[in-house]
Amino acid sequence: MARKKFIFKGLELEDLQKMPMQDFISIIPSRQRRSLNRGFSDKQKKLLLKLRKAKDTMDEGKRTIVRTHCRDMIVLPEMVGLTVGIYNGKEFKVVELMPEMIGHFFGEFALSRGKVKHSSPGVGATKSSMYVPLK
Repeated sequence: MARKKFIFKGLELEDLQKMPMQDFISIIPSRQRRSLNRGFSDKQKKLLLKLRKAKDTMDEGKRTIVRTHCRDMIVLPEMVGLTVGIYNGKEFKVVELMPEMIGHFFGEFALSRGKVKHSSPGVGATKSSMYVPLK
């Protein structure tokens, strides 16, 4: 079965990767467009350099995970295929960047708030728990 071809705003991945940055900025959503028009921060520039170096080593056959705290970086077409460790406040979530992630922020893929799991109430939580025998 043939895999469905990725298309972003009518353009294929190869077209997006060849496209100049200014043309790419004009087709992404407004929040991301505003962020990129203002330019990259120093942290984002440093991350971009690390990602480009990882892309070069990936071409040689070596796979590296680039770890980052920079959750406000936008996934660009040149990043597709790389593996990134995104910090969520506690640990680095390893994420492989797919074509469908283009135009989204890194932070969207490493959630910082976990799901709350409630169990039985602890001792002292209610008046009635005073009479529950301790284990």
